[in-house]
Amino acid sequence: MSATQAKVLADITQMIHAVLGDFVADQEITMDTTFRDELGMESIDVVSLAGRLQTRYGDTVNFAHFVAKLDLENVADLTVGHLVTHIADALDAKAGGTVEVAAR
Repeated sequence: MSATQAKVLADITQMIHAVLGDFVADQEITMDTTFRDELGMESIDVVSLAGRLQTRYGDTVNFAHFVAKLDLENVADLTVGHLVTHIADALDAKAGGTVEVAAR
């Protein structure tokens, strides 16, 4: 895992805990964790996460565009790792390999 991916995983883990609260308080979130089956995220939770991603990463990360490119099966099986990789790649492409994110 790259340094960018590790930072993004930590950020997303924090966001998931903020969105889902006590439902995931004791659950370890890894790259293999699935949003639907393991975290039990509903559509409203995904919308909340998307808003947090927008606030954190600005226009660098377009969650709606990322999800729109997936077929229905892939959306159902979406893992934290898929999202981490997408965000890390977008950040690396924009910043030339360094992590630059919007202020919290």
